[in-house]
Amino acid sequence: MKKRNFIKPDCVFESSWEVCNKVGGIYTVLSSKAKVMSGESTDSHLYIGPDLGTGNDLFFTEEPAALKAWKKDFHKITGLKVRTGKWNIPGNPSVILVNFTPLLEGKDQFYGHIWDKFKVDSMNAYGDYDEACAFARAAGMVIDHYYNYSKLQGKKVIAHFHEWTMGMGLLYIKDKQPDIKTVFTTHATTTGRSIAGNNKELYRYFDGYNGDIMAAELGVPAKHSLEKQAAHNSDCFTTVSHITAKECKQLLGKAPDVVTPNGFESELVPKGAAFTAKRKAARTKLRAIATALTGSQPADDALLVSISGRYEYRNKGIDLFIKSLELLRDNAGSLAKEVVAFILIPGDVKEPRTDLTDRLGKRKKATEALPLPFTTHWLNDPHNDKILNYINLLDFTNQPGEKVKVILIPSYLNGSDGIVNLDYYDLLTGMDITVYPSYYEPWGYTPHESIAFGIPTITSEWSGFGAWVEKDSKVKGWKQGVEIVYREEDNYIEASQIIAAKITEAGNATPNAIKEVRKNAQKLAGKANWEHFIQLYSEAYDIALSKKLSKQK
Repeated sequence: MKKRNFIKPDCVFESSWEVCNKVGGIYTVLSSKAKVMSGESTDSHLYIGPDLGTGNDLFFTEEPAALKAWKKDFHKITGLKVRTGKWNIPGNPSVILVNFTPLLEGKDQFYGHIWDKFKVDSMNAYGDYDEACAFARAAGMVIDHYYNYSKLQGKKVIAHFHEWTMGMGLLYIKDKQPDIKTVFTTHATTTGRSIAGNNKELYRYFDGYNGDIMAAELGVPAKHSLEKQAAHNSDCFTTVSHITAKECKQLLGKAPDVVTPNGFESELVPKGAAFTAKRKAARTKLRAIATALTGSQPADDALLVSISGRYEYRNKGIDLFIKSLELLRDNAGSLAKEVVAFILIPGDVKEPRTDLTDRLGKRKKATEALPLPFTTHWLNDPHNDKILNYINLLDFTNQPGEKVKVILIPSYLNGSDGIVNLDYYDLLTGMDITVYPSYYEPWGYTPHESIAFGIPTITSEWSGFGAWVEKDSKVKGWKQGVEIVYREEDNYIEASQIIAAKITEAGNATPNAIKEVRKNAQKLAGKANWEHFIQLYSEAYDIALSKKLSKQK
């Protein structure tokens, strides 16, 4: 990708609910690009996130002396408290965390103003809408005050907002400080995700969908309205893949100005002996968990397979993955190795299983399978958990005689879940193959991360990453580290058969073949590093700033 000379901003404020708050894929986007971004775009790049108290502690190092005079004045003018410090990620960028909760009390007033000004309809809002909007508005207030206090008038200033959750902040800046140029990035449209998540056929009838009508039908009109107005009122509108770009045009009525694919930072992947040690530790832990749950110890060379991501049962292809495991089990004679499949999907966790921790702590030896040998943690409502119900429906037993076993780890892998006690990346190193056959996936960090760690993956053409592999990487086929499964509206069985066949192929591969696939996977991942994609963000800032310059002329 040839570099161009873009207008560089003097200052960038980048705001997201996921700043210092590891709850989704946007956290990976921001945290992995931060170091590269600071070198590419500006010497003054400030991140703004929600102050969640102890919830930020793992990711945030407070520096009370930083911006001390500004903080005092901001609190005096707005009544809101902020903390300043560093984000504990590569590059250690500067962060402002703002306590937004006082704004919740006056939400109806600012909802009314935003309706009058931008026609954002918040009447039927529910769930996380109020908190998101209060934080977004608080972020806008931080930017507005900092801009005035630091006398940035006449400077090239960008305010970058991520996802519908930050739409209220963008509109606040549009209203209060129009000289600050805004960039809005949607990582998935609210209505598109809702169509797919409600078992409607998103792709077959795509050209006939009206975003406003579907948002009302599916109960997300407030989020859709906010997202739509943020897209239309931004100085530059971006999204993460060409798949989502089509979605934006159809459902939001506006095509993005530029597509900004999600890159990855290779520094996050341990090298050499460090990687080998982490892989050994992860495999030891995973095999120990399987032994303690099932009463049967997997062989050293057992094929460890996983799926991970948000609990979106159909959208993420979780159902398809479990179905493919049934096909593997029913054709176990073709497997050279036993298969242990891990479903790393955070769910409604109640607590770690004490009977499992007893076995893992060697207080009780595993001689037979535990009751419900499919989950590492107790759930609050296991009888209504779709994953456990489908595992039971397909008659998995996890008994010693089964060559294919399946284990749900329903906790966030942050290193302190009580059972695994490793973070996600450290656990990922222990896998042999990953599967992400998404029906709806604007980008798809999970397969992207997998190959960055040298773990070959199966994904779908409906993921932005899968589409990039097919179109832009010029790479096709399992031997290159990524297998694409084609998902039609009605080829569920065929797709699951393909996944089962590829897992079988991986399990039967020779050590030399495995080594070559892992090497090719990392080579492909290198083509999707931030160093290749970051200039698209620079282009987005250039587009926004060019509008300002043309108006000044």
